[in-house]
Amino acid sequence: MSNLHISTNSTMDTMLTLAIPLSLVEEISDFLLLNPQWASGFSIMDAQGMGQGAALVSAIEKVQGRSKRKLVLVVGEKNRLQELINALSTKIKNSDVAYWLTPVNDFGRF
Repeated sequence: MSNLHISTNSTMDTMLTLAIPLSLVEEISDFLLLNPQWASGFSIMDAQGMGQGAALVSAIEKVQGRSKRKLVLVVGEKNRLQELINALSTKIKNSDVAYWLTPVNDFGRF
């Protein structure tokens, strides 16, 4: 067996990560599904936010010092992901949403 895989799309050069409150999961998922020009696919993962930027809403979050969050991961072309960030920032006015862009060295499917 070979461990070789073929890169399927060299334009997939960046990953956008959105750290969002649970209350925005459906709205952001729907937005991404309705706009495949910016996100042909995405993944959502459970996460916890800690530190000065974490909005602690419930009593349990205040006691634990962390908030329940979701991470939305979108791999794509940097320019298109920047367009997506701009569109989301216009649609969703919530300072509890954080994002960052990360270079992707390779992207492919097995």
